[in-house]
Amino acid sequence: MDIKSLQLFLHLANSLHFSKTAQAMHVSPSTLSRCIQRIEDELGAALLIRDNRSVVLTEAGLLFKQYALQQVEQWALLKRSINQTKTELEGEINLYCSVTAAYSHLPPIIERFRRLHPKVEIKLSTGDSAVAIEQVLQHKVDFAITAYPDTFPARLHFIQLAEIPLSIIGPTTPCAVTQQINMANIDWKNVPFILPEHGPVRRRFDSWYRQLKSGKPFIYAKVAGHEALISMVALGCGVGIAPDVVIENSPVRERVQSLLTATRLQSFDLGVCCHKTRLNEPLISAFISCVES
Repeated sequence: MDIKSLQLFLHLANSLHFSKTAQAMHVSPSTLSRCIQRIEDELGAALLIRDNRSVVLTEAGLLFKQYALQQVEQWALLKRSINQTKTELEGEINLYCSVTAAYSHLPPIIERFRRLHPKVEIKLSTGDSAVAIEQVLQHKVDFAITAYPDTFPARLHFIQLAEIPLSIIGPTTPCAVTQQINMANIDWKNVPFILPEHGPVRRRFDSWYRQLKSGKPFIYAKVAGHEALISMVALGCGVGIAPDVVIENSPVRERVQSLLTATRLQSFDLGVCCHKTRLNEPLISAFISCVES
């Protein structure tokens, strides 16, 4: 079996969805099915239990997933080791971060790296920062800019960039929500909240709200990405929690206000993470040097 087949299996083992993997890996569903069948025939064991609704890894599938991860990582390491003899680094680095981080913290890193290694191609994907670590764990990207989580995977390396404060924000436009937050004593249990679906910021909100002892929060909406959250707050849909750096760089920052509360929100560390096993690879090491400088 070749590296491409192992990569197809690994993506399917994470997505557990044939159509999603076929689309993401740019193959047809029938090609993907034949590839998995070929691996199963070589091993003499079923790797997946599949029906019209779900895909589940068998015990053999879980063992083979670990083997495939090791082989793909070793192959990547071999390729990079062969390139060590070159006087100038070449290749590709894949990055993942939020839209805000793409212009608040990433530019100086990229500028340094491009100046030192102009032949290296950089690919950037943006999205919800709450899924950044998974992007690295699943080998979809080499690096991610993310908040340091409460539980950080032991196999990842983290380089801190900054400490990011958080704020509770409300709208400034005249609306029912503005009237609620302008009261001397805010009735928090009846205030509509716009919240992240998950991630460190959401957990900090949960901790902050528990200290208010105001009962169950009234959650108006859950969104992916802090940029969308701030826009909904600016429209008067509710009150939200967001990193100050996102608020300061938002195009609607003039339409939201920070609310003073008796309980202080816990800040978080923003940084860059990657796999520890890849720290000695030339491209990875070179990028980390630009992050640390």
